[in-house]
This record gives sequence, C-alpha cells and structure tokens, in this order.
Amino acid sequence: MRENFLIEIGVEELPAEPFLKELPNIEKKWRKELEENRFDSEFKFFYTPRRFVFWHKDFERVQKEEKLEFFGAPVAIAKKNPKALEGFARKCGIAVSEVGEISKDGKEVLYYSRVEEGKDISVVLEEMLERFLKSLNFGKSMRWGNGEFSFIRPIHSIVAMSGKESIDLEVFGVKSRPETFGHRNSKEPQIFLTHVGDYFCNLPKQGVLVQQGDREIAIRQEIEKIERAEGVKVEVESELLQEIIAITEEPTPLLGEFSEEFLELPDEVIVTSMREHQRYFPVYRNGELTNRFVVVSNALTDDFSTVISGNERVLRARLSDALFFYRNDLKNGLQTLGLEKITFVKGLGNLAEKVEREKEISKLFPCEKTSSLNRAVSIAKADLLSEMVYEFTELQGTMGGYYSEKLGEADEVSIAIREQYLPNSEGGSLPSSKLSAIVAISNKLDTLFALFSIGENPTGSRDPFGLRRAVNGIVRISLEHNFQIDISQLFSKVSHLYKEFDFQKLENFFFERVIHHYKDTNPSIVKSVLSVEKEILEIDKKVIATKNLVARDDFSEVLSTFKRVANILDGQFDEVKEELLSEEAEKRLWEKSLEISQMEFQNYSKKLEALFSLKPELDSFFDSVMVNAEDLEIRRNRKALMNSIYSQFLQISDIKEITGK
Repeated sequence: MRENFLIEIGVEELPAEPFLKELPNIEKKWRKELEENRFDSEFKFFYTPRRFVFWHKDFERVQKEEKLEFFGAPVAIAKKNPKALEGFARKCGIAVSEVGEISKDGKEVLYYSRVEEGKDISVVLEEMLERFLKSLNFGKSMRWGNGEFSFIRPIHSIVAMSGKESIDLEVFGVKSRPETFGHRNSKEPQIFLTHVGDYFCNLPKQGVLVQQGDREIAIRQEIEKIERAEGVKVEVESELLQEIIAITEEPTPLLGEFSEEFLELPDEVIVTSMREHQRYFPVYRNGELTNRFVVVSNALTDDFSTVISGNERVLRARLSDALFFYRNDLKNGLQTLGLEKITFVKGLGNLAEKVEREKEISKLFPCEKTSSLNRAVSIAKADLLSEMVYEFTELQGTMGGYYSEKLGEADEVSIAIREQYLPNSEGGSLPSSKLSAIVAISNKLDTLFALFSIGENPTGSRDPFGLRRAVNGIVRISLEHNFQIDISQLFSKVSHLYKEFDFQKLENFFFERVIHHYKDTNPSIVKSVLSVEKEILEIDKKVIATKNLVARDDFSEVLSTFKRVANILDGQFDEVKEELLSEEAEKRLWEKSLEISQMEFQNYSKKLEALFSLKPELDSFFDSVMVNAEDLEIRRNRKALMNSIYSQFLQISDIKEITGK
C-alpha cells in the first residue's frame, strides 16, 4: 500500500556551522538506511533550526521480499562429517532434512534458500531512525536526560505518520506523537496532525517555512525589493545566506543604518564586523560601501522597528571599538618590536625568527626592487601586534596593507603585505606582482620547511597548518610568475635554517600536491613526468606536452611499440657503435633517431611528435632484427640503440608509466 509518509525530528535550536558541514551527508545516510531495509522510495529532506523533516511521496509501506541463500561445505565432506551438516542446518535455522544441495564453482555443496517476507515500516522504523541519527556526525554532541542520549542538540519530539496513521515508536527516550510545533512566537505553538497533509498546510500559518528553498526565495525577493526601493546593491554572500537560512523559520530582511563616521574604517573591517560577527549583508551604492546593512530577522511581528534599532545598537558598539583600534594602531605605527614574544609554532621559535628565515628565502628569487622586497618581508607580520588584528584575526595582512599605505610606505610594499597570504583557498586570487609573489611564496616555503623539520607534516585528512594549501599556492604562484622551483635545490640553500629531518618525506608530500594540481589530467601522465623532472615550470610544460600526445587517436598503438623499447633497457647506457650496425633496419633506425636528437624543437610537444614518428622504423627493426644476438658485442650495441632512443623520451617523461588516457 502506498501512502504519503512523514518523519519529523524536533530538536533544540541547531548551531548553523556544524549542521551545515554535515548537511551534504544527511540525505545520503537516510537513503542508505532505506535501501538497506529494502524500501524503494524517493524523498525530500527539509530543515529549520529546530527540525529535520523527511517527506516521502507515495511511500510503499512494506519492504520488498528478499531471497536469502545459504551455501555450506562440499557435500562430500558433509557425508563424511555429519557435524558439518548439522552445523549448516543450525546456521540456517532449519532441520537437517530440509538441507539441499547445489552445484557451485564446479562442486556440489550444501544449500538452503528461503524468501523473507517484507515487514511493514511500523515494525522497523524505530531501529532505522536510531541507526540513522547515530550515524550523523556534527562534531561535538550534547547529552541530556541521565546522560544516556547524545546528539547535536537534545531531541524533544518525533512525528512519524503514514497517511492518517501515527506510527508508534521511541527513539532517544522520545515517543512519537501526531503533533508538531510552530514558531517560538506563534499564538499556537502546538499543531495537531490528523493527516500528513496537515503538516505543510498548517506550519506556514504558525510562522514556519519548512522548506529551506522557500526561505531562500523569500529572503532574495525581499532583498530585491529593498534594492529597488533604495537604489542600492546588497552583497548576498552565498555561505552567509546558507547560515541565515539554517537559523530562521520565518525570515524577514530589514534595512538598518549606522553612522557615516564609521566609513573612515577600511571596508574589510566594516564588512567583517557585519558579516562574520552579526550575520548582516553589506549594502553598496555605485560600487561603494554605504553606511547601511541588511539584517534578516526571525521574529513574528508586525512592527520590526525594535528589531532594527536593536541590531543598529549592536553594530554601533562593534564599529566604535573597531574605529578606536584603527586610530590607535595608526598612532602607534607598524612596529616589529614584540614579534619575538609571539610563538610561531612550538619548537619553531617566534615570529621574529620566522621573518628572518623568510628574508633568506626571498633572496633566492630575482627581484629588481630588492630594498622594497626586504622592507615588505621585514614588516609583513607587524600587523599581528595591532589591536585591530587582535580583535579581527581574519584581517591579518589586510590591515598591514592599509596601515603601511597610511603610514607612507611604497605602494608595492603595501600591496605585498596585503597579498602575503594569497592564494588563501584552492582557486583563490594570486599575488598581483612579482614582488608580492616573492613575499607570499617565501612565507609558504618557510612554513612548509619549518613544520616538516619538527615532524608536523599532514597525516590522512589532518592538516592543521594548511600545508596542502601552502604547496598548492607555491605551485600556482611559480606558474603565474615564472619562478623556477626545484624544491630540493631550494631547500639545500636554506637547510641550515632548520633542524635536520627526512627531506624525502617533504618531497613526496610536495609532489603528491603537484599531482593534485593537475586534477583534470590522468595521474599517470603527471607521474610519468615527475619520474624525470622536478622543476615546476618544466613539469608544467612536459605535462602539457605528454597530455597532448596521449590525446592522439593512435596513442595506444604507438605506445605499445615504445613500451617494447623500454622493456629492453638494461640500465647500461653504452655509446652506439655505428660500425656494428649490420642490418638495414637498424641502420635506418639509428640514422633517423640521430637526426631527431640533433634537431632543435620549439617545444616538448614537437619533440615528442618527432620521437613518435620513429614507430615505422622501430616496427621494422623489431620485425627483422634480433636484439639478443649471439654475439655479445652486437647485442650490447643493439641495446645501446634502444637506450639512446628511450633516453630522449626520458628528457620529457617516462611514457611506459602511462596507463589509459
């Protein structure tokens, strides 16, 4: 029998951040529970700050039948050992007389099968829900009752209804009832359900938009009205919007205002104060930040004036503090005295020492403006001593850039300080100039070397210091600004700055991230290049060339010929003695390969194409020439010929390592 089926888990107010992290897994885990229990049903998952909702349309209440098959020991063994037969019957829960036989893998074995009737959802739902809720991972959990129950927040109610029937169950000490709840401020907080259809009809009347998509539409529509009425543009940042959707049931965007005096502050300070601390959207006019903001209220009221004035008061206090910090920091200037009191990482000294190491690394990169570079690296961490960054840690670098500009530093110095942590995400913006790039890459290289030197290298998914992100940044910066980066050679020049450690571990980690950089490329192509090349710019050119070669329609056929060449290699790279080439095929092959080796090519792609053009000569060679000749000298010479050809490939990539496209 098919009926609409509803589950609601009512909880105390959910914290947005941990909930949103687990959100992508919630539907997957419930679907897995349905499939494992043989319920074939599509469903929709909805949420508000105080409920999880699963809505199944035309739900088949009874599980599908399942055929269970049991295979036992070979019949021959069972006849000699009756205990094997008895044990199999016991395992199947049947009498010995019911045991059958079947042929499996060419042997007669003990066999039994039965069809298991499907159970009604009311019989299995309690266990399903408990397993599902325990499978959710929100990080920290709360305990309630006598401490026996644990979840992201205490569970207060459960609704489980199929059509008009309320399914009785108890999970985490909470019994199901045909009763849900409205908005905290609604006149009728309790809503009784006589049919599942009542749920979506009655909740909006009591201030709850159950479907998160409806809440997003409501927010966006109201913001658009504000924009049209006021001639402004509201910056609706996606992550913040999702947080607001997760913490509201009846969202209402409202326009607030703060004193123009606070526009003296850098935009990032104002926006951070609003977005990160208060969940407000900033408002712009003609591309410039205004003294207005949008707050999304969750209140049920006809008069929002109190809500607006309350939020204005809170923001005013925050911006007043920020303006005090800003003016005070400018008065004090960018001081580096005090960095020696701030620990970088336990075991790696202080920030003043980190700055000195970064200075040494920065000297490894050519730069015309050496004095500006040295100045930028010297004061790049100074804003960590400022009151503003102490309060808004996410603005480190950004504030240093503003302060250095206000205090008269050269433009390139201010920009480099502002951009020193770029890129700060995968695909994020890169430093805009070579000088900025050197400052940024020096910071990342020191962090990488230093952390590995004390054994703080990433393991599994654990990467507390963002070293994977650091390597991604190093690779992208080097490619963008044409920095030659051979990690081993670089480290050899500054290794005296660090404790001795197993550099091979760092190198392996580094090149794992290089492979990740080319995530749209067959990994075996990248590995074939990494086996012969360690410098980033050359790696990039060779990966592109090899990838283009692999894309050829005839690549697989041609590759098989050259893998045959590679299989002959014996590690001895003798000179080819032309006088020992007696067969016509080997002479032609030698002449053409010698011609290619003496040619100059515009790029690696052209060289690979030329090498692959040796296929006809190689096929002819393999058809008519015996490599392992009886004459040892001739044998060595023919292997030397193979070595000379494949060694030209090894200048670009070890193509025998390539699998697939």
